[in-house]
Order: sequence, then C-alpha cells, then structure tokens
Amino acid sequence: MFLQQPAPQPSPLGPLIMFLPIIAIFYLIVFRPARQRQKKLQQMVDNLKTGDKIITTGGLMGTVVGLRGDRLQVRIAENVKVEIARSAVAAMQQESQHE
Repeated sequence: MFLQQPAPQPSPLGPLIMFLPIIAIFYLIVFRPARQRQKKLQQMVDNLKTGDKIITTGGLMGTVVGLRGDRLQVRIAENVKVEIARSAVAAMQQESQHE
C-alpha cells in the first residue's frame, strides 16, 4: 500500500512577491513625481516676495504687494487689492502671460 503524499501548499508569499514590482512602478510613476511637484510649489510659495506675479488656484492673476505671515496682499487691477492665503497660489506667471 502506498501512502499518498499531501499536495504541497502554495507559499503565501507568492502573490505578495508578484505585487512588489507593481507597487514599486506605481510609486515611481505616480507618488514620487507628485511629491516632487508639491515640494517645488511649496518652495516657490515660501520664497514669494513683493513684485512677484502669481496665478491663484481660482485663476486670478496679480502682483504680490504685501506679505503677512500665511497671507498675501495681491493687486489684481489698478487700485484693487485682495488678500489671499499663501496656499491659494498655484503658480508664478510666465513672462508671456503678463497684463
């Protein structure tokens, strides 16, 4: 009489090992570039000074005329100044986008 050997159990690490390259590629394609863009934007916002031309997340274009902690005073038209949060700055205006 032959004793039947139990079937070998698949390793529980097999699927995990297959997903590691997928996770690494996803990190390199999505998370890392997003983090780099965020750091670059934060550095730009931290280095704002009066006279810089900016674009807000709402689409307003203006010139920084005052800095007050976490707020900026921005001139958006002649004799029209608004106060915005630093976090509302989306980008610096390119030279070709000036008024």
